[in-house]
Amino acid sequence: MNEKTSELESAENEAVVNVGDVNQINAAGYRDQLKRQYSLVGIAGLALTIDNAWVALGSSISVSIENGGIPGLIYGLMIAILYYAFINLSLAELASSVPTAGGVYHWATIAAGPRWGRVVGFYIGWINFYGWMFGLASLVQIASNTAVQMFATLHPSYISEAWHVYIGYLLVLWLCTVTVTFANKGVPYTQQAGMFLVVIGGVVTVVALAAMPRQHASNEFVWASFTENNLTGWQGGLALLMGVLNGAFTIGTADGITHVAEELPQPGRDLPKAMGIQLLLGGLYAIVFAIALGYSINDISALIGNSNSFPLAVIYLQATNGSAGATVGLLSIILLSTICGCVGTVLTNSRIYWALARDNAVPFSTVFSSVDERFSCPIWATLFVAIVATGLGAIPLGSPTAFINLTGSFIALTTISYLLPILANIMTRRRYFPPGPFNLGRFGYVINTLTVIFIIFFDILFCFPYTVPTTKTTMNYNSVIIVSILMLSTMWWILHGRRNYPGPKVMHLYIHAESSLRAPSDLYPTGDWIDEPDRLGLDKRPLGV
Repeated sequence: MNEKTSELESAENEAVVNVGDVNQINAAGYRDQLKRQYSLVGIAGLALTIDNAWVALGSSISVSIENGGIPGLIYGLMIAILYYAFINLSLAELASSVPTAGGVYHWATIAAGPRWGRVVGFYIGWINFYGWMFGLASLVQIASNTAVQMFATLHPSYISEAWHVYIGYLLVLWLCTVTVTFANKGVPYTQQAGMFLVVIGGVVTVVALAAMPRQHASNEFVWASFTENNLTGWQGGLALLMGVLNGAFTIGTADGITHVAEELPQPGRDLPKAMGIQLLLGGLYAIVFAIALGYSINDISALIGNSNSFPLAVIYLQATNGSAGATVGLLSIILLSTICGCVGTVLTNSRIYWALARDNAVPFSTVFSSVDERFSCPIWATLFVAIVATGLGAIPLGSPTAFINLTGSFIALTTISYLLPILANIMTRRRYFPPGPFNLGRFGYVINTLTVIFIIFFDILFCFPYTVPTTKTTMNYNSVIIVSILMLSTMWWILHGRRNYPGPKVMHLYIHAESSLRAPSDLYPTGDWIDEPDRLGLDKRPLGV
């Protein structure tokens, strides 16, 4: 015990703490089971590829094209970047302090304190997981839509059907799942390739959009045609703010890479840097792309219509003067970068579910918490994610607004999962999180408070009907989905969590000194529990930073 204690206390500010010769204890209180294979460049590549900002903007333009046209798109994006700047700052501080695969789920547990941490963390973990499942479904839908539109561009007589897109959806989803499951060592390379496509492909696309059109749109169309292109029925200001949803989907992957924290050598240092790179570089590319996109449009009426269509292909065709080859070339950048993003998002989702299973928060935790160390992958958790995503992908088969609801649910659920740990951190006077390498210091209360206000404000807006008057087919179902997720989580809490869920080990690493809580090791399906954390000095400083 003394040898272990000295090793722990001498490893200050390191991401991993060696115990003996082979075992490692991470910030979550478990011994490492996943390889720490992501450098700063690797995790930044993962952040940019999961976000895929300019690609997400163009591919989801159907979400907001009726909210003021191109001006609504550009101004809404700028508002979204400001909005997520506060979110990223607040989450980066928590990630730097407690870098674990659980992410917001663990932070909510810690921030809520010894009395409420267990139940709050349980709900946030499930809300965050479901949110990212909708995000995965949205991204795979984009990849499949792109592939179908590439074929349609080369075959003008072809008529796309919803089931065609679903077949493509399944192919992309399971290709990415197999990659994450059995070729995990190669995943960092797919993300570096994705970063190359996002950065270099973005430049190529912007140059093509600027240079190829015979005639460009007017300045008035790009910057001042909001009113005539507001087809929502809502008043101008409200329509603009509701259109921020597209910008939020573009830039809103704030916690994505935090769930890979246990695969970084120095997560406390590198996660905040990568989160900053994702927001700044992704936001910059998205703004430049949106402007170039606006000037390349010559017939906006061709973009208005079915929300499941793919307006970006129409814009590319207009910008390239009807050249099918050039359009397919530009769409191929979208397709390849999105597939790389899907790989990263499957990785993120599998780590979220694995972290929940590791803490006995899911059914059959023993199965889903297991890790095949040959592949450095929680295989069963990854397969479960793919199965759930397979079901979600079928939703667009029966709803013309399904894609908007998928994106809206992703944003609403993930931001709710951000809201609770940040709000709880304020209410508990920010005392449970030891300062990490990145710390907001005296600005913490102000930034956290503004983050909470922004999230509440926009989440309410994102539940409004997309158009008025509304119909059954054009209704916004975000509020229904949120309530359904809360009901499912409550049922599982009553059936299982109240008696069998001990809470994550981080409870006892960070707030055990103020509570008599002691984790019974037999409630955890796998992993070695660190007994008596105060004797190991774990109450003196955080591990994993």
